[in-house]
Amino acid sequence: MTRLADKVAIITGAGGGIGLAYARRFLAEGARVMVADIGEEQGRAAIDQLVDEGVAAGDVRFVKTDIADETSVSACFAATLEQFETVDILVNNAAIYADYNGSDHSLEYLRAMFDVNLHGQWLMARAVAPHLVAQRWGRIINVGSIAGYLHQLAQFSSPPEFELSSYAYQQTKWGVLGLTRHMAGQLGQYNVTVNCIAPGLTTTAATEKQVPTEFQPVFAQMSAMQRNPAPEHMVGAAVFFASGDADLVNGQILVVDGGNIMPV
Repeated sequence: MTRLADKVAIITGAGGGIGLAYARRFLAEGARVMVADIGEEQGRAAIDQLVDEGVAAGDVRFVKTDIADETSVSACFAATLEQFETVDILVNNAAIYADYNGSDHSLEYLRAMFDVNLHGQWLMARAVAPHLVAQRWGRIINVGSIAGYLHQLAQFSSPPEFELSSYAYQQTKWGVLGLTRHMAGQLGQYNVTVNCIAPGLTTTAATEKQVPTEFQPVFAQMSAMQRNPAPEHMVGAAVFFASGDADLVNGQILVVDGGNIMPV
């Protein structure tokens, strides 16, 4: 029996990488999926790919969505209701990662990162929460990162040129962990759970743009299992959080990195 039969999921950033892997697995588990992505070309390509793999065209749809824009978020929710009549699961996967500029420590850029990586997750959750509360069942799965746990050295500099790093990506991902707990505390009484997956350095096209190939083995060496995860390693955690197996699991952070970060 499929674990997500008759459920409807919105998955942000599902045009590629881990998001597409979530969509593929959710569909295999019986869910219907709204692919919400800011990239229209890659979003529609993802739909075509899934249909070519045998997914029924009526079970997966695409809506162009900018999670940092309140109007766009509302339109995503409305489009999902129009297409599937309900929403049961939200996977908050979209983030600025591939194009993250770690050398820009300006306040303007820091705010832009928060608008997408943290506030965007809140906006999506705020859009679907009244519906989930009204039906007294729902799952919100946020996606953080082990970057929220790791410290990172900025470029070395000396006075008077020294500049304090904003650690923009790390700050936003640490914020996701806190947001998860606070939303879980508010929504749990309505049988709506909020949990978080924190992936390790995952082998995707985005990672190839962000982390030099020759440096990626360093992360593998820090892992107890001596390897970096692939997108497919994330999907089991997402299905668990979305399924009835996790009925009383709420406010939890599940790190999937082979044993690099081991929070207690």
